[in-house]
Amino acid sequence: MCGRYAASRRPEDLAGIFEIGKWEPEETLEPDYNVAPTKEVYAVLDRPLKDADDPRPVRQLRRLRWGLVPSWARTPEGAARMINARAETVHEKPSYRRAFAARRCILPADGYYEWVTGEQERELEVEGRRKRPRKQPYFVTPADGSVFAMAGLYEFWRDRTLPDDHPRAWWVTCSVITTEAERTPLAAAPEEGPRTLADIHPRMPLMLTPDRWDAWLDPARTDPGDLRPLLAPPPAGLMRAYPVSTAVSNVRNNGPELLRELPAPEEGTLF
Repeated sequence: MCGRYAASRRPEDLAGIFEIGKWEPEETLEPDYNVAPTKEVYAVLDRPLKDADDPRPVRQLRRLRWGLVPSWARTPEGAARMINARAETVHEKPSYRRAFAARRCILPADGYYEWVTGEQERELEVEGRRKRPRKQPYFVTPADGSVFAMAGLYEFWRDRTLPDDHPRAWWVTCSVITTEAERTPLAAAPEEGPRTLADIHPRMPLMLTPDRWDAWLDPARTDPGDLRPLLAPPPAGLMRAYPVSTAVSNVRNNGPELLRELPAPEEGTLF
């Protein structure tokens, strides 16, 4: 799954990486090293400009809320539970299938966090001797330092309790698509700890390599059968994972120090 990630790149940098044609400086977000559900995040998407005469799509950098609210939802209360959509079923689930066909985006990140329960902690948990096992957070990121382009969906939701001209009348929300975690060895796998992404968690965000960006964002592609091949996992061996401080477990902590690599898992969470 993806329940927390880091996104620190400036919009100017993202504009160059993704060849952005339109972004509004007033929508600039501060670097966020502990992105949590319901926060606002950057999304790359292709769609015509609002109130423009030209109907052709323009690549835009937009600010969306993480946690998808389907257009037909009565309230946005379930958004925090809809942060992930499974690649295997996204084309058929009522909450996601319309967005999959017409409203796809890329959510740029530095990488994502996932928590691992150490072997000794798991044994205690099985024996019933510990109800809340300590978990070691890991940061998963491209080994070459490139942007982690997560496949995403976005949706519009109208708050019918507000007038049309209210700034909160329309919500634009998004979800990260996840897939099965890789079972091949990580790039530069640590001596201690997990050797593959599957050792960390059975799911991972679907990373889109640059050769898929244009096809994924193209709003003219609406046939699920044509789109589903784009959900294939990326080539193996592109990712590395390393232990980071348990400070990231508290969403109130936020800063570049959360990405600092530990020489080994913190005491009490060793494998």
